[in-house]
Amino acid sequence: MLQARKAGSQATTVSIEIQNVEKRYPATGNGPGTHALRNVSLSVSKGEVVVIIGPSGSGKSTLLRTINALETVDGGSIMVDGVSVTDKATNLPAFRTRVGMVFQHFNLFLHMTAFRNVVLPPIAVKGVSKADAEAAANKYLARVGMLDRAHAYPAQLSGGQQQRIAIARALAMEPQVMLFDEATSALDPEAVGGVLDLMRELAGEGMTMVVVTHEMSFAREVADRVVFMDAGAIVETSTPEEIFQNAKSERTQKFLSLVGSA
Repeated sequence: MLQARKAGSQATTVSIEIQNVEKRYPATGNGPGTHALRNVSLSVSKGEVVVIIGPSGSGKSTLLRTINALETVDGGSIMVDGVSVTDKATNLPAFRTRVGMVFQHFNLFLHMTAFRNVVLPPIAVKGVSKADAEAAANKYLARVGMLDRAHAYPAQLSGGQQQRIAIARALAMEPQVMLFDEATSALDPEAVGGVLDLMRELAGEGMTMVVVTHEMSFAREVADRVVFMDAGAIVETSTPEEIFQNAKSERTQKFLSLVGSA
């Protein structure tokens, strides 16, 4: 299914447009300032899966967080489905209902059941009726294979199960775009495969996705394009085949030789 999507997808509608984005963190008493993003430009088409790879501290997560304004920028512009993320007049809470984000750490409400964690955001943020929110919660908990644990609390769930709940919570907002920030890095190795399989399914269904990951096999298999970042800049962008088999940049080649690209 995924291969059919990739072979047949000729999306031309731009979903995310990032132009010349700059991000600096000021110096603190404990260290110097950081130039986190350096003149970053990237377009993502509707239905496209873009995977961002690179060493720790290269700006990958910072870039992802600027897409839904969890981080402000110091220069440049970001548009998502025609909405300016960087315009101060933009209603960010309303905008974020269109962009789902799954974090490395699950950020679930520990005092709420899995079901309540999924039901609450559509009601609180979008004003969805309780009945509709509960129907959506049942739908997406079933979608991620967690309906049978709907009434469990996060402490009663494994890391992989909690991450599935976090994905269901994001999907219940009916987003146009999904962002994944190292969604598997905090999981036990045996839980990683299940979450990656779920992400593969979303990609195969045509969800627009931007994924930061260290899982090179996932990038090779699922991405339409792979972006390699280093020192806050995009070094190279190409198809998975080109990046993993014939990277042009020596920096990309060195990174892949160290992490393994299988």
